[in-house]
Amino acid sequence: MIASMALIASSCGSRNQNFRYTIDQFADVKVIRYQVPGWEDLSLQQKEYAYHLSEAAKWGRDILWDQNCRYNLQLRHAVEDILNNYQGDRKCSEFQAFTEYAKRLFFSNGIHHHYAEDKFYPTCEPAYFEKLLDAVGKSDEAGFLLEYAYDPDICPQRRSTSPDGDIVELSSVNFYEGVNREEVEAYYASIANPRDRHPVSYGLNTKVVKDTLGTVKELPWKVGGIYGPALEKICAELELARKVAENDIQKRAIALLIEYYRTGDLRKWDEFNVEWVKDTLGVVDFVNGFVEDYNDPLGRKGAWEGHVNIKDVKASERSLVLSSNAQWFEDNSPVDPRFRKPHVKGISAKVINAVCLAGDSYPSTPIGINLPNADWIRREYGSKSVTIANITHAYNYSAEEMPASALKEFAWDDAEVARSRKYGSYVDEIHTDLHECLGHGSGQLLKGVSSTAMGEYASALEEARADLFGLWYCADPKMVELGLMPDPEAYKAEYDGYIRNGLMVQFNRVELGRPNTEAHMQDRKLISEWCYKNGDGVIQRRERDGKTYFVITDYEALRGLFGKLLAEIQRIKSEGDYAAGKALIETYAVNIDPELHEEVKARYDALNLKPYGGFLNPDIVPVEKGGVITDYVLKYPDSFLGQMLSYGKEYGIL
Repeated sequence: MIASMALIASSCGSRNQNFRYTIDQFADVKVIRYQVPGWEDLSLQQKEYAYHLSEAAKWGRDILWDQNCRYNLQLRHAVEDILNNYQGDRKCSEFQAFTEYAKRLFFSNGIHHHYAEDKFYPTCEPAYFEKLLDAVGKSDEAGFLLEYAYDPDICPQRRSTSPDGDIVELSSVNFYEGVNREEVEAYYASIANPRDRHPVSYGLNTKVVKDTLGTVKELPWKVGGIYGPALEKICAELELARKVAENDIQKRAIALLIEYYRTGDLRKWDEFNVEWVKDTLGVVDFVNGFVEDYNDPLGRKGAWEGHVNIKDVKASERSLVLSSNAQWFEDNSPVDPRFRKPHVKGISAKVINAVCLAGDSYPSTPIGINLPNADWIRREYGSKSVTIANITHAYNYSAEEMPASALKEFAWDDAEVARSRKYGSYVDEIHTDLHECLGHGSGQLLKGVSSTAMGEYASALEEARADLFGLWYCADPKMVELGLMPDPEAYKAEYDGYIRNGLMVQFNRVELGRPNTEAHMQDRKLISEWCYKNGDGVIQRRERDGKTYFVITDYEALRGLFGKLLAEIQRIKSEGDYAAGKALIETYAVNIDPELHEEVKARYDALNLKPYGGFLNPDIVPVEKGGVITDYVLKYPDSFLGQMLSYGKEYGIL
């Protein structure tokens, strides 16, 4: 118990009462500032390293905007011109409505909701928007821009998941042009080499197009190719970072990343990731590249993202405990032994504090990361798994600033509320640790099974697999033995919150009448609904005063259901059983009960809370004395629009 409480104390930050976390709210989002504990403990060299990595991250901003939809940048530039230069009345209701639309654009990196992926629209009249465009010299573009912003038939979804129609043709992401799903899949089938010992992530850094002769081909994202000007800036900052890196492994990794950006050679990307995984001693770390494929309807193209962070040494003690026991967790998993890794290699787990978020991680960001994604690198070299402590804490501190509580509204009784308040924040972090540190790195594919076998269902199934791994082990006595759980009952708070969210609360994020499409939300709904429908009363639906609640009646039995579903999803992935994966997603993850959906929306809206949160980066400011940089200090901005417009001026290049 003593070890347990020490680890708990080290992982729970304390709120700075003089720091305002929530700095803006609009539409369905709030914008939060995060602090960076440990910055002052860095050496000047480490601060300089983090500074140049952060600059490299910020230079990739335009890439993501263009990836999300090919006309996003044109619209953003026009909106920036209006916000920077319009001389008319800025206090009228129409300009305020335009400003809110601008904030939504900036938050979502384009015209589609950052989470739901549906197009959203200005609430000011088109004629007024046209007036603003005319006032800043954009009259020649006004017709097209207004159509792009207002027409519901133009680019209605960023990534389509429709079972009816071609998801490539129906998606607005700028990964494909003039091609359909059949043509894209045939193209990649033609270039795949099943004899490759180390399979290449074909398509990760390219756009697929059809030329004038009808030939399907790829156009690379590289220096000298698509996104060349932005990648040149990124490479320049990476080169400056390489010179002040903490160790030779970091220097070799960055050199390989630069070479990858200059050549577009995906084998160089793999070489970079192998070297990057080896760096376990550095305090400063980063992500920079075309990484996650969630935005691609076919699960191939990497959205550009950047992330710079520093290690939280004390809080990382719990991650070290997990990673050092990784083989025990793998060996005792409820999945078929054929699908377990006989030798878990190189899982490097730590708790970090974000310094800079960029691209697909900004303003909305994950609270944990597990990379690299290539299965063969995980198998042969391991992976890095992190929990982002200062982001998690900023979410919690921001919630404390709010007058209402979703917990009290949707929890069944006072005992559930008390359990959550006692354990909820901590056990949620432990679940994230298990998800990122071990869950994503667990299991293995059978020989000959492609990592892309799950197609458009891959992301949701993978997130469900990692979530289930964490849910299963949250309740294991081993967690108390290792000092990671304070007592054998603490896990129940995580089970309560997970089921409550998966079956009900999260649907406040989805528009009425719309399906559940985002991969992480599908993962949570899949797990919760599968257990509810297959658990024979393990989860009960109850009503009181006209309100619906979901109540766990047998926590041990629920753990058994989590283990059973984990085993099945691991089998599906390991065997490449596309049909079974599709059936799980379409049966349990997509469709929302319309009456329950309406109820959840009404109850949540009455709380006047924002369901989504995103973040402002601190500014890293060099301090000069006598022409020499003597320090890098953090300044915390307090204007969302201010940071967006500043980034547009300083890092806009495409």
